[in-house]
Amino acid sequence: MTIQQQSGVDLSTPALDEKRRFPVFSKRHTTTATVLALFAWTVAVFDYGLFGTLLPAMQEEFGWSAPEAYAINTWIAVGTAVVCFGIGPVIDRLGRRKGMMVTVGGTAIVSGLTALIPTGIPLLSNGLLVLIRSFGGLGFSEQAVNATYMNEVYQVTEVADKRKRPGFHYSFIQGGWPLGFLLASALALAFLPSLGWRGLYLMATVPAAVIVWVISRKLKETPQFELHHKLTELEKSGKSAEAHSLAHAYGVEHSSAAPLKRIWEPHLRRNTIVFSLAWIFNFFGIMIFSILGSSVLKNAKGVELSDAFWMLIVINMLAYFGYVFHGWLGDKNGRKRTIIGGWILSGISFSIMLSPIATSPFMIILTYGAGLFFLVGPYAAIQYFMAECYPVSCRATGTAFIGAMSQPGVILGGALFTAVAAGAGTGPAALWVGATGTLFSGLLMIAAKPPAEALLEDHPHEVEV
Repeated sequence: MTIQQQSGVDLSTPALDEKRRFPVFSKRHTTTATVLALFAWTVAVFDYGLFGTLLPAMQEEFGWSAPEAYAINTWIAVGTAVVCFGIGPVIDRLGRRKGMMVTVGGTAIVSGLTALIPTGIPLLSNGLLVLIRSFGGLGFSEQAVNATYMNEVYQVTEVADKRKRPGFHYSFIQGGWPLGFLLASALALAFLPSLGWRGLYLMATVPAAVIVWVISRKLKETPQFELHHKLTELEKSGKSAEAHSLAHAYGVEHSSAAPLKRIWEPHLRRNTIVFSLAWIFNFFGIMIFSILGSSVLKNAKGVELSDAFWMLIVINMLAYFGYVFHGWLGDKNGRKRTIIGGWILSGISFSIMLSPIATSPFMIILTYGAGLFFLVGPYAAIQYFMAECYPVSCRATGTAFIGAMSQPGVILGGALFTAVAAGAGTGPAALWVGATGTLFSGLLMIAAKPPAEALLEDHPHEVEV
Protein backbone atom coordinates (compact mmCIF):
# COMPACT_ATOMS: atom_id res chain seq x y z
CA MET A 1 0.00 0.00 0.00
CA THR A 2 1.45 3.39 -0.92
CA ILE A 3 1.83 6.29 1.47
CA GLN A 4 -0.77 8.30 -0.43
CA GLN A 5 -3.30 5.44 -0.16
CA GLN A 6 -2.69 5.21 3.58
CA SER A 7 -3.34 8.85 4.37
CA GLY A 8 -4.97 10.59 1.46
CA VAL A 9 -2.14 13.15 1.35
CA ASP A 10 -1.72 14.57 -2.15
CA LEU A 11 1.99 14.01 -2.83
CA SER A 12 1.94 14.91 -6.51
CA THR A 13 4.01 17.81 -7.83
CA PRO A 14 2.08 21.03 -7.05
CA ALA A 15 1.34 23.83 -9.48
CA LEU A 16 3.05 27.18 -8.95
CA ASP A 17 1.82 28.81 -5.70
CA GLU A 18 -0.73 26.01 -5.18
CA LYS A 19 -2.01 25.75 -1.61
CA ARG A 20 -2.94 22.43 -0.02
CA ARG A 21 -4.30 21.25 3.31
CA PHE A 22 -3.65 18.03 5.18
CA PRO A 23 -6.53 15.52 5.16
CA VAL A 24 -8.36 15.35 8.49
CA PHE A 25 -8.10 12.52 10.98
CA SER A 26 -11.59 11.10 11.46
CA LYS A 27 -13.18 10.85 14.91
CA ARG A 28 -12.79 7.05 14.78
CA HIS A 29 -9.10 7.19 13.88
CA THR A 30 -8.50 9.90 16.53
CA THR A 31 -10.16 7.80 19.23
CA THR A 32 -8.21 4.71 18.17
CA ALA A 33 -4.95 6.67 18.27
CA THR A 34 -5.72 8.12 21.71
CA VAL A 35 -6.67 4.78 23.27
CA LEU A 36 -3.72 2.87 21.79
CA ALA A 37 -1.27 5.60 22.82
CA LEU A 38 -2.56 5.39 26.41
CA PHE A 39 -2.36 1.58 26.50
CA ALA A 40 1.10 1.58 24.89
CA TRP A 41 2.51 4.06 27.42
CA THR A 42 0.85 2.32 30.40
CA VAL A 43 2.29 -1.06 29.37
CA ALA A 44 5.74 0.45 28.75
CA VAL A 45 5.70 2.12 32.18
CA PHE A 46 4.48 -1.11 33.79
CA ASP A 47 7.74 -2.80 32.79
CA TYR A 48 9.82 0.30 33.62
CA GLY A 49 8.12 0.66 37.00
CA LEU A 50 8.43 -3.00 37.91
CA PHE A 51 12.17 -2.68 38.40
CA GLY A 52 11.87 0.06 41.01
CA THR A 53 8.84 -1.56 42.64
CA LEU A 54 10.48 -4.99 42.85
CA LEU A 55 13.95 -3.70 43.69
CA PRO A 56 13.68 -4.55 47.43
CA ALA A 57 12.64 -8.13 46.56
CA MET A 58 15.37 -8.46 43.92
CA GLN A 59 17.86 -6.93 46.36
CA GLU A 60 17.19 -9.79 48.77
CA GLU A 61 17.58 -12.53 46.13
CA PHE A 62 20.68 -11.03 44.53
CA GLY A 63 22.24 -10.32 47.94
CA TRP A 64 22.75 -6.57 47.48
CA SER A 65 22.98 -3.98 50.22
CA ALA A 66 20.79 -0.86 49.81
CA PRO A 67 23.68 1.24 48.38
CA GLU A 68 24.60 -1.63 46.02
CA ALA A 69 21.00 -1.81 44.78
CA TYR A 70 21.01 1.95 44.14
CA ALA A 71 24.34 1.59 42.29
CA ILE A 72 22.91 -1.17 40.03
CA ASN A 73 20.00 1.16 39.24
CA THR A 74 22.49 3.89 38.30
CA TRP A 75 24.43 1.60 35.92
CA ILE A 76 21.17 0.58 34.27
CA ALA A 77 20.46 4.28 33.73
CA VAL A 78 23.76 4.60 31.83
CA GLY A 79 22.68 1.90 29.38
CA THR A 80 19.14 3.29 29.18
CA ALA A 81 20.56 6.68 28.17
CA VAL A 82 22.41 5.13 25.22
CA VAL A 83 19.22 3.45 23.98
CA CYS A 84 17.09 6.59 24.47
CA PHE A 85 19.53 8.86 22.63
CA GLY A 86 19.46 6.59 19.60
CA ILE A 87 15.72 6.02 19.26
CA GLY A 88 14.57 9.56 18.28
CA PRO A 89 16.25 9.74 14.85
CA VAL A 90 15.02 6.19 14.18
CA ILE A 91 11.42 7.26 14.84
CA ASP A 92 11.82 10.31 12.59
CA ARG A 93 12.78 7.89 9.81
CA LEU A 94 10.55 4.89 10.53
CA GLY A 95 7.41 6.84 11.33
CA ARG A 96 5.23 7.26 14.40
CA ARG A 97 3.28 4.01 13.93
CA LYS A 98 6.35 1.80 13.47
CA GLY A 99 8.12 3.71 16.21
CA MET A 100 5.37 2.78 18.65
CA MET A 101 5.65 -0.87 17.61
CA VAL A 102 9.43 -0.83 18.17
CA THR A 103 9.23 0.76 21.63
CA VAL A 104 6.40 -1.43 22.95
CA GLY A 105 7.75 -4.56 21.27
CA GLY A 106 11.13 -3.90 22.86
CA THR A 107 9.38 -3.65 26.22
CA ALA A 108 7.86 -7.13 25.81
CA ILE A 109 11.27 -8.66 25.01
CA VAL A 110 13.02 -6.89 27.90
CA SER A 111 10.37 -8.02 30.41
CA GLY A 112 10.70 -11.65 29.32
CA LEU A 113 14.50 -11.66 29.39
CA THR A 114 14.60 -10.00 32.83
CA ALA A 115 12.68 -12.96 34.27
CA LEU A 116 15.38 -15.37 33.01
CA ILE A 117 18.42 -13.68 34.63
CA PRO A 118 20.17 -16.16 36.93
CA THR A 119 21.26 -15.39 40.49
CA GLY A 120 24.18 -16.72 42.48
CA ILE A 121 26.89 -15.60 40.02
CA PRO A 122 27.37 -11.95 41.07
CA LEU A 123 29.48 -10.67 38.18
CA LEU A 124 27.49 -12.47 35.46
CA SER A 125 24.10 -11.87 37.07
CA ASN A 126 24.68 -8.17 37.66
CA GLY A 127 26.16 -7.70 34.18
CA LEU A 128 23.21 -9.41 32.48
CA LEU A 129 20.77 -7.39 34.56
CA VAL A 130 22.39 -4.09 33.59
CA LEU A 131 22.58 -5.09 29.90
CA ILE A 132 18.99 -6.31 29.60
CA ARG A 133 17.38 -3.58 31.70
CA SER A 134 19.27 -0.94 29.68
CA PHE A 135 17.00 -1.81 26.75
CA GLY A 136 14.10 -0.79 28.96
CA GLY A 137 14.99 2.57 27.42
CA LEU A 138 12.88 1.48 24.44
CA GLY A 139 9.79 1.45 26.65
CA PHE A 140 10.73 4.72 28.32
CA SER A 141 11.08 6.35 24.87
CA GLU A 142 7.49 5.40 24.05
CA GLN A 143 6.38 8.71 25.55
CA ALA A 144 8.42 10.58 22.92
CA VAL A 145 6.56 8.67 20.22
CA ASN A 146 3.24 9.50 21.86
CA ALA A 147 4.02 13.21 22.23
CA THR A 148 5.10 13.41 18.58
CA TYR A 149 2.25 11.33 17.22
CA MET A 150 -0.60 12.87 19.21
CA ASN A 151 0.62 16.42 18.59
CA GLU A 152 0.26 15.75 14.87
CA VAL A 153 -3.06 13.90 15.21
CA TYR A 154 -4.68 16.67 17.28
CA GLN A 155 -3.58 19.27 14.71
CA VAL A 156 -5.59 17.61 11.93
CA THR A 157 -8.41 15.82 13.78
CA GLU A 158 -12.01 16.59 12.89
CA VAL A 159 -12.81 16.58 16.64
CA ALA A 160 -12.93 20.32 17.40
CA ASP A 161 -12.47 19.99 21.17
CA LYS A 162 -9.25 18.05 20.74
CA ARG A 163 -7.89 20.77 18.45
CA LYS A 164 -8.86 23.50 20.94
CA ARG A 165 -7.73 21.71 24.13
CA PRO A 166 -4.97 19.33 23.02
CA GLY A 167 -3.05 19.49 26.29
CA PHE A 168 -6.07 18.43 28.33
CA HIS A 169 -6.79 15.45 26.08
CA TYR A 170 -3.11 14.49 25.88
CA SER A 171 -2.93 14.51 29.69
CA PHE A 172 -5.05 11.35 29.86
CA ILE A 173 -2.44 9.61 27.68
CA GLN A 174 0.60 10.85 29.59
CA GLY A 175 -1.23 9.73 32.74
CA GLY A 176 -0.18 6.23 31.75
CA TRP A 177 2.93 6.86 33.90
CA PRO A 178 1.15 6.62 37.29
CA LEU A 179 -1.23 4.00 35.87
CA GLY A 180 1.77 1.85 34.93
CA PHE A 181 3.30 2.28 38.38
CA LEU A 182 -0.10 1.66 40.01
CA LEU A 183 -0.39 -1.55 38.00
CA ALA A 184 3.12 -2.59 39.02
CA SER A 185 2.40 -1.91 42.71
CA ALA A 186 -1.02 -3.62 42.65
CA LEU A 187 0.22 -6.76 40.90
CA ALA A 188 3.29 -6.90 43.14
CA LEU A 189 1.04 -6.74 46.19
CA ALA A 190 -1.24 -9.46 44.81
CA PHE A 191 1.24 -11.86 43.18
CA LEU A 192 4.75 -11.26 44.56
CA PRO A 193 4.28 -13.74 47.44
CA SER A 194 3.03 -16.51 45.12
CA LEU A 195 4.75 -15.84 41.77
CA GLY A 196 7.91 -14.03 42.84
CA TRP A 197 9.46 -11.14 40.93
CA ARG A 198 10.27 -13.34 37.91
CA GLY A 199 6.61 -14.29 37.46
CA LEU A 200 5.63 -10.63 37.46
CA TYR A 201 8.10 -9.85 34.67
CA LEU A 202 6.73 -12.74 32.61
CA MET A 203 3.24 -11.37 33.24
CA ALA A 204 4.34 -8.00 31.81
CA THR A 205 5.28 -9.50 28.43
CA VAL A 206 1.70 -10.47 27.55
CA PRO A 207 -0.05 -7.06 27.36
CA ALA A 208 2.94 -5.52 25.55
CA ALA A 209 2.84 -8.21 22.85
CA VAL A 210 -0.93 -7.77 22.44
CA ILE A 211 -0.59 -3.98 22.08
CA VAL A 212 2.04 -4.37 19.34
CA TRP A 213 -0.30 -6.64 17.38
CA VAL A 214 -3.23 -4.21 17.71
CA ILE A 215 -1.05 -1.23 16.67
CA SER A 216 0.04 -3.11 13.55
CA ARG A 217 -3.62 -3.67 12.61
CA LYS A 218 -5.40 -0.49 13.72
CA LEU A 219 -3.07 2.52 14.01
CA LYS A 220 -2.90 5.05 11.15
CA GLU A 221 0.18 7.10 10.30
CA THR A 222 -0.11 10.90 10.47
CA PRO A 223 -0.31 12.91 7.22
CA GLN A 224 2.44 15.22 8.49
CA PHE A 225 4.93 12.38 8.77
CA GLU A 226 3.93 10.95 5.41
CA LEU A 227 4.57 14.32 3.80
CA HIS A 228 7.92 14.45 5.60
CA HIS A 229 8.71 10.93 4.34
CA LYS A 230 7.95 11.98 0.77
CA LEU A 231 10.10 15.11 1.10
CA THR A 232 12.98 12.97 2.37
CA GLU A 233 12.61 10.60 -0.60
CA LEU A 234 12.70 13.55 -3.01
CA GLU A 235 15.86 14.89 -1.34
CA LYS A 236 17.55 11.49 -1.62
CA SER A 237 16.63 11.39 -5.32
CA GLY A 238 18.26 14.78 -5.88
CA LYS A 239 14.93 16.55 -6.37
CA SER A 240 15.46 19.26 -3.77
CA ALA A 241 13.53 21.95 -5.68
CA GLU A 242 10.51 19.65 -6.00
CA ALA A 243 10.70 18.85 -2.27
CA HIS A 244 10.69 22.55 -1.35
CA SER A 245 7.81 23.20 -3.75
CA LEU A 246 5.72 20.43 -2.21
CA ALA A 247 6.54 21.64 1.31
CA HIS A 248 5.58 25.20 0.35
CA ALA A 249 2.21 23.97 -0.99
CA TYR A 250 1.40 22.68 2.49
CA GLY A 251 2.79 25.80 4.17
CA VAL A 252 5.57 24.01 6.02
CA GLU A 253 9.29 24.50 6.34
CA HIS A 254 11.50 21.84 4.77
CA SER A 255 15.11 21.15 5.66
CA SER A 256 17.45 18.46 4.41
CA ALA A 257 19.58 18.68 7.57
CA ALA A 258 19.83 15.63 9.82
CA PRO A 259 17.23 15.71 12.63
CA LEU A 260 19.87 15.58 15.37
CA LYS A 261 21.62 18.59 13.78
CA ARG A 262 18.35 20.51 13.42
CA ILE A 263 17.55 20.59 17.14
CA TRP A 264 20.78 22.59 17.67
CA GLU A 265 19.96 25.22 15.03
CA PRO A 266 19.94 28.77 16.48
CA HIS A 267 16.16 29.12 16.81
CA LEU A 268 15.81 25.71 18.53
CA ARG A 269 19.06 25.51 20.51
CA ARG A 270 17.98 27.43 23.60
CA ASN A 271 14.97 25.23 24.27
CA THR A 272 17.02 22.09 23.63
CA ILE A 273 19.46 23.20 26.33
CA VAL A 274 16.84 24.43 28.82
CA PHE A 275 14.60 21.37 28.45
CA SER A 276 17.59 19.05 28.75
CA LEU A 277 18.84 20.64 31.97
CA ALA A 278 15.33 20.73 33.43
CA TRP A 279 14.84 17.02 32.72
CA ILE A 280 18.23 16.15 34.25
CA PHE A 281 17.42 17.84 37.56
CA ASN A 282 13.77 16.80 37.59
CA PHE A 283 14.77 13.17 37.23
CA PHE A 284 16.60 13.44 40.52
CA GLY A 285 13.08 13.54 41.92
CA ILE A 286 11.53 11.05 39.47
CA MET A 287 14.22 8.47 40.19
CA ILE A 288 13.94 8.79 43.96
CA PHE A 289 10.22 9.36 44.54
CA SER A 290 8.61 7.58 41.57
CA ILE A 291 10.94 4.80 40.44
CA LEU A 292 12.36 3.99 43.91
CA GLY A 293 9.21 4.87 45.81
CA SER A 294 8.98 1.58 47.71
CA SER A 295 12.64 1.86 48.79
CA VAL A 296 12.14 5.46 50.02
CA LEU A 297 9.07 4.54 52.04
CA LYS A 298 10.79 1.47 53.51
CA ASN A 299 14.23 2.95 54.23
CA ALA A 300 13.39 6.63 54.93
CA LYS A 301 10.02 6.38 56.70
CA GLY A 302 10.22 2.85 58.13
CA VAL A 303 7.17 1.57 56.23
CA GLU A 304 6.83 -2.21 55.78
CA LEU A 305 7.18 -3.34 52.15
CA SER A 306 3.60 -4.67 51.92
CA ASP A 307 2.28 -1.39 53.37
CA ALA A 308 4.50 0.55 50.94
CA PHE A 309 2.79 -1.21 48.01
CA TRP A 310 -0.63 -0.18 49.36
CA MET A 311 0.52 3.40 49.86
CA LEU A 312 1.97 3.60 46.34
CA ILE A 313 -1.32 2.39 44.86
CA VAL A 314 -3.17 5.27 46.55
CA ILE A 315 -0.38 7.76 45.79
CA ASN A 316 -0.26 6.86 42.08
CA MET A 317 -4.05 7.15 41.83
CA LEU A 318 -3.68 10.72 43.10
CA ALA A 319 -0.82 11.29 40.63
CA TYR A 320 -2.99 10.32 37.65
CA PHE A 321 -5.30 13.23 38.39
CA GLY A 322 -2.18 15.39 38.50
CA TYR A 323 -1.76 14.76 34.77
CA VAL A 324 -5.36 15.67 34.01
CA PHE A 325 -5.13 18.81 36.15
CA HIS A 326 -1.85 20.01 34.62
CA GLY A 327 -3.02 19.19 31.09
CA TRP A 328 -6.16 21.27 31.65
CA LEU A 329 -4.24 24.08 33.36
CA GLY A 330 -1.64 24.15 30.57
CA ASP A 331 -4.35 24.87 27.99
CA LYS A 332 -5.87 27.58 30.20
CA ASN A 333 -2.87 29.22 31.83
CA GLY A 334 0.04 28.37 29.53
CA ARG A 335 2.15 25.21 29.62
CA LYS A 336 5.32 26.97 30.72
CA ARG A 337 3.79 28.57 33.82
CA THR A 338 2.06 25.29 34.66
CA ILE A 339 5.33 23.34 34.59
CA ILE A 340 7.22 25.91 36.67
CA GLY A 341 4.58 26.09 39.40
CA GLY A 342 4.04 22.33 39.56
CA TRP A 343 7.68 21.38 40.02
CA ILE A 344 8.31 24.05 42.66
CA LEU A 345 5.28 22.86 44.67
CA SER A 346 6.45 19.26 44.28
CA GLY A 347 9.84 20.00 45.81
CA ILE A 348 8.16 21.69 48.77
CA SER A 349 5.70 18.79 49.28
CA PHE A 350 8.43 16.13 49.31
CA SER A 351 10.45 18.20 51.77
CA ILE A 352 7.49 18.18 54.17
CA MET A 353 7.00 14.42 53.65
CA LEU A 354 10.62 13.72 54.60
CA SER A 355 10.49 15.96 57.67
CA PRO A 356 9.55 14.78 61.19
CA ILE A 357 6.09 16.34 60.65
CA ALA A 358 4.99 13.40 58.47
CA THR A 359 4.87 10.41 60.81
CA SER A 360 1.35 8.98 60.45
CA PRO A 361 0.35 6.94 57.36
CA PHE A 362 -2.21 9.65 56.53
CA MET A 363 0.40 12.44 56.53
CA ILE A 364 2.87 10.35 54.55
CA ILE A 365 0.27 9.54 51.88
CA LEU A 366 -0.99 13.15 51.80
CA THR A 367 2.42 14.78 51.41
CA TYR A 368 3.90 12.04 49.20
CA GLY A 369 0.75 12.12 47.04
CA ALA A 370 0.93 15.91 46.71
CA GLY A 371 4.61 15.68 45.81
CA LEU A 372 3.98 13.11 43.08
CA PHE A 373 0.86 15.01 41.90
CA PHE A 374 2.97 18.09 41.19
CA LEU A 375 6.08 16.14 40.10
CA VAL A 376 4.69 13.90 37.35
CA GLY A 377 1.55 15.89 36.46
CA PRO A 378 3.47 18.64 34.62
CA TYR A 379 4.78 16.01 32.19
CA ALA A 380 1.35 16.16 30.53
CA ALA A 381 2.20 19.80 29.78
CA ILE A 382 5.91 19.52 29.04
CA GLN A 383 5.64 16.60 26.61
CA TYR A 384 3.12 18.49 24.50
CA PHE A 385 5.03 21.75 25.01
CA MET A 386 8.22 20.18 23.63
CA ALA A 387 6.44 18.67 20.64
CA GLU A 388 5.05 22.12 19.82
CA CYS A 389 8.57 23.59 19.88
CA TYR A 390 10.04 21.34 17.16
CA PRO A 391 9.07 20.97 13.48
CA VAL A 392 7.98 17.63 11.99
CA SER A 393 11.40 16.83 10.51
CA CYS A 394 13.02 16.69 13.96
CA ARG A 395 10.03 16.49 16.33
CA ALA A 396 10.60 12.90 17.47
CA THR A 397 14.36 13.48 17.65
CA GLY A 398 13.89 16.58 19.82
CA THR A 399 11.42 14.99 22.23
CA ALA A 400 13.36 11.71 22.42
CA PHE A 401 16.71 13.48 22.88
CA ILE A 402 15.35 15.57 25.74
CA GLY A 403 13.62 12.52 27.21
CA ALA A 404 16.96 10.71 27.05
CA MET A 405 18.47 13.47 29.20
CA SER A 406 16.43 11.98 32.02
CA GLN A 407 19.00 9.19 32.17
CA PRO A 408 22.00 11.45 32.88
CA GLY A 409 19.65 12.80 35.56
CA VAL A 410 19.18 9.29 36.94
CA ILE A 411 22.94 8.64 36.68
CA LEU A 412 24.02 11.87 38.37
CA GLY A 413 21.13 11.84 40.81
CA GLY A 414 21.72 8.14 41.50
CA ALA A 415 25.41 8.72 42.21
CA LEU A 416 24.63 11.62 44.55
CA PHE A 417 21.75 9.71 46.17
CA THR A 418 23.92 6.61 46.70
CA ALA A 419 26.77 8.65 48.19
CA VAL A 420 24.56 10.65 50.54
CA ALA A 421 22.49 7.59 51.51
CA ALA A 422 25.67 5.65 52.39
CA GLY A 423 26.82 8.45 54.68
CA ALA A 424 23.62 9.98 56.08
CA GLY A 425 20.78 7.59 55.24
CA THR A 426 17.99 7.43 52.65
CA GLY A 427 15.91 10.26 54.18
CA PRO A 428 18.53 13.03 53.96
CA ALA A 429 19.58 11.75 50.52
CA ALA A 430 16.01 11.94 49.24
CA LEU A 431 15.66 15.47 50.66
CA TRP A 432 18.87 17.03 49.40
CA VAL A 433 19.02 15.25 46.05
CA GLY A 434 15.39 14.50 45.13
CA ALA A 435 13.35 17.34 46.61
CA THR A 436 15.97 20.01 45.88
CA GLY A 437 16.54 18.79 42.31
CA THR A 438 12.81 18.87 41.63
CA LEU A 439 12.44 22.44 42.86
CA PHE A 440 15.48 23.60 40.85
CA SER A 441 14.09 22.03 37.64
CA GLY A 442 11.02 24.26 37.99
CA LEU A 443 13.20 27.34 38.26
CA LEU A 444 15.17 26.31 35.15
CA MET A 445 11.99 26.23 33.05
CA ILE A 446 11.67 30.00 33.44
CA ALA A 447 14.29 30.29 30.66
CA ALA A 448 12.30 28.25 28.06
CA LYS A 449 10.96 29.99 24.92
CA PRO A 450 7.30 29.63 23.87
CA PRO A 451 6.70 27.33 20.85
CA ALA A 452 5.66 30.09 18.42
CA GLU A 453 8.77 32.10 19.22
CA ALA A 454 11.02 29.06 18.78
CA LEU A 455 9.57 28.15 15.37
CA LEU A 456 9.10 31.67 13.97
CA GLU A 457 12.41 33.24 14.96
CA ASP A 458 14.32 32.16 11.85
CA HIS A 459 11.34 31.49 9.55
CA PRO A 460 8.74 34.21 10.13
CA HIS A 461 6.71 33.35 7.02
CA GLU A 462 6.67 29.57 7.21
CA VAL A 463 5.76 27.55 10.27
CA GLU A 464 6.12 23.78 10.13
CA VAL A 465 3.25 21.93 11.75
